[in-house]
Amino acid sequence: MTPQLARLLTIHEELNADGTASGRFGSGYGSLVPFPRQRVRADDADEHALPSLLRRESQRRRLLAAGDVLAATAALTLVLVLLGQSRSGIAILAGMPLVVVLFKIAGLYDRDQLRIVRSTLDEAPALVQLTGLYALTVTILEPVLFTHSLGGDAVAALWGFSFIGIVGARTAVRALDGRGAAVERCLVIGEGSRAERVREKVASSGARSTVVATLPLHDDDINEIGSLESLRIIVRDLHIHRIIIAPTTADAGGVIELIRLAKAAGVRVSVLPRMLEVVGSSVELEDVDGLTVLGVRPFGLSRSSRALKRAFDLVAVSIGVLAVAPIVAVVALAIRLDSKGPILFRQVRVGRDGRHFHIFKFRSMVIGAEAQKESLRDHSEVGEEMFKIAEDPRVTRVGSILRRTSLDELPQLLNVLRGEMSLVGPRPLVIDEDALVFGLDRSRLHLTPGMTGPWQILGTRVPMQEMVGIDYLYVASWSLWGDLKVLLRTVRHVLRSGNV
Repeated sequence: MTPQLARLLTIHEELNADGTASGRFGSGYGSLVPFPRQRVRADDADEHALPSLLRRESQRRRLLAAGDVLAATAALTLVLVLLGQSRSGIAILAGMPLVVVLFKIAGLYDRDQLRIVRSTLDEAPALVQLTGLYALTVTILEPVLFTHSLGGDAVAALWGFSFIGIVGARTAVRALDGRGAAVERCLVIGEGSRAERVREKVASSGARSTVVATLPLHDDDINEIGSLESLRIIVRDLHIHRIIIAPTTADAGGVIELIRLAKAAGVRVSVLPRMLEVVGSSVELEDVDGLTVLGVRPFGLSRSSRALKRAFDLVAVSIGVLAVAPIVAVVALAIRLDSKGPILFRQVRVGRDGRHFHIFKFRSMVIGAEAQKESLRDHSEVGEEMFKIAEDPRVTRVGSILRRTSLDELPQLLNVLRGEMSLVGPRPLVIDEDALVFGLDRSRLHLTPGMTGPWQILGTRVPMQEMVGIDYLYVASWSLWGDLKVLLRTVRHVLRSGNV
């Protein structure tokens, strides 16, 4: 390893001689705890990987496969019992390997090693299709496997039961694996401030990963890595499982070589493509005679997509209003008894295409709270552009509970019914905050603002600039499944933050 490279390496967490983390912080390669050298072969990258990494990935694949088999077998058994074919053991035995073969072909057992955050929710669309294919295959094999024919209702039940069971099984397997497995150790290579941002994001993501070291290289300095042996030394001595490459530009010259070196070192590799900060994640890859081309969606929603999003809002809100009606009545009574003033709070916000509307909330502050805002602005925790204080002195006793559980947002269901808001969308800003958004960043207003959105579920205070960028990418990458994921993660976030 070159001396220049050793000086650049910043260590955030070292290992003790027994392989446990010491939690110390330092810079410079001289403070590393050495590990025994491993015998490697240049023609086989996986031979260079740490044995613990390969064992963990193999164990996770087996656990996922076992969970899939158990869930699919239970679903098929339940359907057969309901049909009075409880003795069709051959059908149950034939169905057990079928689901594993289908999922293996689809790559669902190799997917986790590619990801930092392993979420069953993200693979749910694929699971819907594969469990449907599983039910269809069982139907095709019906004359061989069953003594009586399966009706359409039985096939639908098998599809639904197997999907629900497999989602539950995979969620449980990942939760158990996350508790028992060692934390994935990551090295971030990229420009200093960008590498530090990646470290913060990994720490706040809830993933079973931690950034133990950063190598702050600019794109032009990537050749400082020097050789494959230099990278292997870092990987070996820091017990690295994954290298995250965070290039600062779209120039792929040195980045491609760095990816090849990282893969040859036997670790998993993740790359942060800068172009996706502009085009979003909804892109289409195609092969044009050996040339990989990235198809970028047009910005904004078509009329049919807007109609679909609106229909989803109306159906979901109609069901939701009935479900939360008792809660609304209790909250209204509590506000009335706790402090003087109206139950609802109305405030002007900027909506779709810059139109103003009144947002509804349960009142959580004392009367005259707006007049006190300027005197408290110096205590804002999200910079000068936005105003937010964790322990706001203007908040009432009931208001504190409402804010912690997000129940103060429930009246916005009225805004959704009126078409002024959507269940999911960019945050509707107040007028003075909206005035700080310029240029192309204002394209966030192409969508109807939402009760919740992609940045509200991050669990951390989001600065104005980053919030606008997240909203932009939401608009650029909109999908109905994306909205469903945000809603489900919002429920999880509310339950955690409210300690429910």
